[in-house]
Amino acid sequence: MLKIYHKYIIKNYLISFIQVSFVFLSLIFILNIFEEINFFKDEEVSFVFPLILTFLNSPSVLYDIFPFIFLISVQMFFIKIIDRDELNSFKKFGLSNLKILSIIFISVLALSLIVSLFFYNFSAQLKFSYLDIKNKFTKDDKYLAMITDNGLWIKDETKENINLINAQKIENNFLKNVSITKYDLDFNFKSHIQTNEVDVSKYLWRIDKAKVSKKDKISYEDQNITILTNFNFETINNLYSDLKSLTIWELYDLKDDYTSLGYSTVEISAHLQKIFSSPILATLLALLGGIFMFGLKNNSNKYFIIVFGILASVIVYYINYFFYTIGVNERMPLIPSIWLPQLIMFIILSFSLVTVNEK
Repeated sequence: MLKIYHKYIIKNYLISFIQVSFVFLSLIFILNIFEEINFFKDEEVSFVFPLILTFLNSPSVLYDIFPFIFLISVQMFFIKIIDRDELNSFKKFGLSNLKILSIIFISVLALSLIVSLFFYNFSAQLKFSYLDIKNKFTKDDKYLAMITDNGLWIKDETKENINLINAQKIENNFLKNVSITKYDLDFNFKSHIQTNEVDVSKYLWRIDKAKVSKKDKISYEDQNITILTNFNFETINNLYSDLKSLTIWELYDLKDDYTSLGYSTVEISAHLQKIFSSPILATLLALLGGIFMFGLKNNSNKYFIIVFGILASVIVYYINYFFYTIGVNERMPLIPSIWLPQLIMFIILSFSLVTVNEK
């Protein structure tokens, strides 16, 4: 059962959170709409079109900066109660600094879990729609690639051919169990190649041995075949770069597809771990902001404390990003690379919490 002061603190923090979120969303919307207008300056589209795309993209950008929003919201909350001299009133009624922080801690943790589990999926669906619409103006349909339950599918158009390629697996620099159907530029059938292995280390693919079928010609075996394409191992291995446009369950589906195809799933796993660790990071940053605000002695230095807290959170962000990059590059195990910086931050904040009641 929540007591009156619980409700009061939670209510005021939520108000601060909504206000700060609205300010950041407005800034994101304004900055993004100019970018979209510039993108469509040579296209014959109405002004409503950039507005719609900005609306679709803004929640995803907002999600990325939510940890900072949680921190700034805590600082704004404390500024309000300090300005109204409510912090001293809380202390007179036996409410310690640690107790106030514990209420904030639970509130932020609950709210950040909602953001990660629900708002992220909502923003991912909007991001997917955003990319789907925008790609119609940017994507060259000559080069398409996708992963399905039936393996890797590639449509590749060169100066002479349109190649439809299917592979069941990718291993090192080789596609396995590959089927390549060649058409001319008018989509008339030219030949079909079936092989166990294709070297895709370069854009000029190499096939040592294959069964070849041509129009009005009996199937025969051929050796040392080369095919010039617009794909190599690196481009194939980075087919799905914007993981933020996939919901959590779609990320797991993609991970299963990558595993069955032999793709590296490190980036997907890292992205999932980043989502799952986001509530902890947001909560730790909120605690960091609260500890800084308890060091506020008078109104003259409150904005300095806010700036200092934001700078500290930026440092924390880049430390997390550094370890995240190391994990993705597989220079250290993925799980420690995501969670170790937050564990260290938790230990440091724990020592600060011991003395927070003395402030």
